[in-house]
Amino acid sequence: MDRLKIYAFSIYLFTFCGILLPAQTHTSVALESRVYYVLEQAELRGLGAPLPGSRPYTRSVIISAINAILNAESGKRLNDTERGILRQYLDQFAKPQNGMDWQKGIYHSETAIGKNDSPLTLNTGGDLSTELSSGFYSSFNERYFGTEIWLHFFLNGDVGSSFSWEFSGEGGLIKTPRKIMGKYNTYYAGFIKDNEQGQYVNQEIDVFSEPLTHFPYSYKKRWDGSIYHLTDLASFESWPGPVSGGYNLLSEMAASFFENRLIMRLGRLSREWGSASFGSSLALNQAARPFLGMEAEFTPLPWFGIASMTGILEYNNTDGIKDSAMIFQNAFSITMLQFRYKNYFLFDLGETVVWPKRFELGYMSPITNSIFYQNNIGDFDNMGMFLTLKGQYPGIGNVWFSLFWDEAYWVADWYELDRTMIAWQAGSVIPLPFLSFSSIKLSYTMVNPYCYTHNRNYNPWYGGNLAMATSYTNNGASLGYYLPPNADEILVRLTAMPLKNISAHLQYQLIRHGADFGPNAVDGSNLLSELDPDDRATKPVLKRYFLRDGAYQWSHIARVGGEWNLPGLPVALTGEVGTVISYFTNIEGAANDGSAHGYAITDTVDYPKSTGFIVKLGVRVFPR
Repeated sequence: MDRLKIYAFSIYLFTFCGILLPAQTHTSVALESRVYYVLEQAELRGLGAPLPGSRPYTRSVIISAINAILNAESGKRLNDTERGILRQYLDQFAKPQNGMDWQKGIYHSETAIGKNDSPLTLNTGGDLSTELSSGFYSSFNERYFGTEIWLHFFLNGDVGSSFSWEFSGEGGLIKTPRKIMGKYNTYYAGFIKDNEQGQYVNQEIDVFSEPLTHFPYSYKKRWDGSIYHLTDLASFESWPGPVSGGYNLLSEMAASFFENRLIMRLGRLSREWGSASFGSSLALNQAARPFLGMEAEFTPLPWFGIASMTGILEYNNTDGIKDSAMIFQNAFSITMLQFRYKNYFLFDLGETVVWPKRFELGYMSPITNSIFYQNNIGDFDNMGMFLTLKGQYPGIGNVWFSLFWDEAYWVADWYELDRTMIAWQAGSVIPLPFLSFSSIKLSYTMVNPYCYTHNRNYNPWYGGNLAMATSYTNNGASLGYYLPPNADEILVRLTAMPLKNISAHLQYQLIRHGADFGPNAVDGSNLLSELDPDDRATKPVLKRYFLRDGAYQWSHIARVGGEWNLPGLPVALTGEVGTVISYFTNIEGAANDGSAHGYAITDTVDYPKSTGFIVKLGVRVFPR
């Protein structure tokens, strides 16, 4: 009887929501959309209330936020260009008229079903994106050419006013050249642990350069699983050195209730979580590859919200479709509490866990602390926690501090220990009054050695001597920030939208990273690094002295770019040009000897100086 009452109440609730809410679409808006930047700028200027820190947002959330900005009293502070930009996004995300819309590349069909005339919609369409890129490097005295040509299609719709779904896919031709730089030991040179047959074995891996036709640490793989060289379409390759074919498939089912206070989603898509400036998350960053996850976001009060997700991570195909996947069979869970005080103070507190697949209810539960829960079930998983503190004064700017704590260990000399596996960031965004939706972003980020890494461990439910990898990665890329371990970054970025159809950016970065190849490679500088499990607080080789314990690459990166949506045409032109000045510093002695050394710029065969020039040009048809 109780079950019957609950079932009846659920039907009533769904029907009630369907009657009160106008027809809305709850599929997500891709993180590549410029609208996320626009909403962040509006929040920074006090034009709208802060939105949740778990992205992507649904179309209905974005439409509601833009309408609130335009209709509020604060909306009077918008200039004509800014109003035009916001209304342009309202038109982009609004439901089209029945039939074919050639300006958006969408065919829309809508009908009503049931006694309450609930909407049933169906949309189908596509778009094309192309990019040609080139890089010239003085150290190699060579020019490299790359390309990305992707044809995208989608099918989506709404069932009633609370449920939406979408399936999309892409096929593409890719060429992304890179160079092999050398070999790297996943522990460190000379590591030996007795009486182990696979769990603590030093592996020697190939290390490649960053893609040579893209700016360092900016390239995101767009293909799923494997790519297929055109010379052998039956192959399952890991990287498109020659021209290759690839695909990706994204999908989602989403439901929204109580005026978007409760949003639930099952989908394979990219995400970014946290209240730091967009693109800066240390815990779950948009630079990560998409994966399938079940998630829920509940905001019962204006000052409090909770978001939770569990998903399945994907292997990186470096040794074939079976061998590579054999040791990487992981799930991922994340929960985040969000506290807000008006538009002045924001605080996020969350935890993460990468865990070999099994039916582990504790990690799926948003009200169970995963870090303490592991003490009840055994230490087999990769635990982490994160926090973000952000204060802002509307119209003046904001400042934030973020921390990702990956099995950190606090002792008197914590700063010198490799086992202090943390990433931290401090930054500020300041709006500029003289251009529409313009701002300058400044940040400093530090990723300690071994952060985002984890030892391979035997797991009893897999049997045998199969050591499972549980690094904080998905498809070979970090789930967190885009920097590798043992690296820091100074970032200055100016972004503006001077006209309704034009956006532009100017950016400078200094990135310093411990070498993960060559004779003075620094331990803990690669996502596949593994921290020696013994004597972590006392072993000399496990002391860290940033810049003073081996070779480090310094990369000065300056670039300028923009996008122009042609008026009256469903076409956008994109371009970016810049330079990368790279050199290495090295110490006189051996790397990783537990001592701090002086360092100086070097120029050798292993660690050469280089100046690179990169140009990227693109065209998008029916841009999203």
